[in-house]
Amino acid sequence: MIGIARLAAAGLMAIMAMGTARAEDALKAKVGVLRLSSSAPVFIAQDKGYFRDAGLEVELKFFDAAQPIAVATTSGDVDFGVTAFTAGLYNLAGKGVLKVIGGMSREKPGYPLIGYFASNNAYASGLKTPKDLAGKRVAMTQVGSSFHYSLGLLADKYGFKLADVKIVPLQSLSNAAAALKGETVDAALLPISTARKLMDEGGAKFLGWVGDETPWQLGAVFASPKMLTNKALVTKFLGVLAKADREYHDTILAAMKDGTAPINEQTKPLLEIIAKYTNLPVEQVVGNCAYIDPDGKLDVKNVDNQIKWLQEQGFADKGFDANAIIAKDYVKAD
Repeated sequence: MIGIARLAAAGLMAIMAMGTARAEDALKAKVGVLRLSSSAPVFIAQDKGYFRDAGLEVELKFFDAAQPIAVATTSGDVDFGVTAFTAGLYNLAGKGVLKVIGGMSREKPGYPLIGYFASNNAYASGLKTPKDLAGKRVAMTQVGSSFHYSLGLLADKYGFKLADVKIVPLQSLSNAAAALKGETVDAALLPISTARKLMDEGGAKFLGWVGDETPWQLGAVFASPKMLTNKALVTKFLGVLAKADREYHDTILAAMKDGTAPINEQTKPLLEIIAKYTNLPVEQVVGNCAYIDPDGKLDVKNVDNQIKWLQEQGFADKGFDANAIIAKDYVKAD
């Protein structure tokens, strides 16, 4: 009888251990991001141990363009994606294999993020402002990307045809920057973190900021429907991001003047974290702080406008809208 009792006790302990292991596994997550300030709250939460303190074991996986993050999220290579909206992302969401669960970066006046840049030759030939892009060869990562949508908004604003612009999709930010420097394109849409080195080396000219020309909801947090069944993990992950969103906003964004954050006792620790994950010196990060809503809200109306525009251009499939791709249990609508 004692032997049986011991076996039963051992079996119970084994089952409990298995349950614990499964619980621990369930709280592990891989997050796909770009090395841009638009993911600053993710970097802050990771570096300051906020994920760990919430019982999450988070691994960051870095990409060089937004669309591959969406694909990786649907395939299960990453559990959460934090990046810009693209036509490809919307198409995946429209098919039901991706859900938007929160807001992230926005293009907003006074917060430099994505800019229009001209090659030296094109600038010398009269390409001086964003509205001069009509008829030019413009490099970007991909057709239907956030850069493409920004250019479309610009065309609508200044009354030129997007079809008159020669889009040159080069798949990565580094390729687009190289094409601009090499004079194989007239212009490019690039994050300032990528373009600043070009400008410092005299390889490009600044034309204007997307946020000043055409503000919009640039980025979001998203996951696969399968991931959303793990409510404990998703809720904890978003809760930690919300904490980091607020800290980033109240410490850095609230202190910004003329598009630049000061380096002081309060801001420096966070700026150093962003610098670490974006591979930039702090002195460059201060002019590269993307706007992020302090509550992680998503501009749902603008997301719907993006989908309609992409559908009209033939970049996104028809038959779905913002309501169809948003996980209402998690999204805080603005």
